[in-house]
Amino acid sequence: DSIIPIINALQQKFTFIVATQDFHPADHGSFAANHEGKNPGEFIQLAGLEQILWPVHCVQGTEGSEFHNDLNPIQWKAIFQKGKNPDVDSYSGFFDNARREDTGLGDFLQNEGIMNVFVTGLAQDYCVKFTALDAVSLGFNTYLITDATKAVNLNPEDGDKALEELKSAGVKLIESSAILASS
Repeated sequence: DSIIPIINALQQKFTFIVATQDFHPADHGSFAANHEGKNPGEFIQLAGLEQILWPVHCVQGTEGSEFHNDLNPIQWKAIFQKGKNPDVDSYSGFFDNARREDTGLGDFLQNEGIMNVFVTGLAQDYCVKFTALDAVSLGFNTYLITDATKAVNLNPEDGDKALEELKSAGVKLIESSAILASS
């Protein structure tokens, strides 16, 4: 709730906006509920990758997969759904965690001539982090708007560690005021 007003204000400063959306099947392997005796926060092996288990979230066809009612989608050019394969999680808006499947976001942005990517949303230490890291790896000038994201913080320092990792990878960390103050 605290970042939606910032994101809505930022959207007024951009002419090309895309969204990513977790869109999991009910049998997704990252859900603790789908592994007898397992709880959120525990780790398993899923399709050859270490996977943290999450509470059930963003299930296709449920209210939980919808965008927040207060988020303004009126200017969005496209929505890229991720996490649809039950055998591999997908934190990044560009690729699944195994980098076996591509959402099409990178090609879409390149075909539109987009060179600068500004990332907001949830969660800073997972989906936002991996989306920004993949954007940099694909050659985009990448910015994280730090006051328009929040971390899960399974460990209290996870959000701060994510910011350091992003900065080290070449992501530019900025505040929304740098954009909102411009004309």
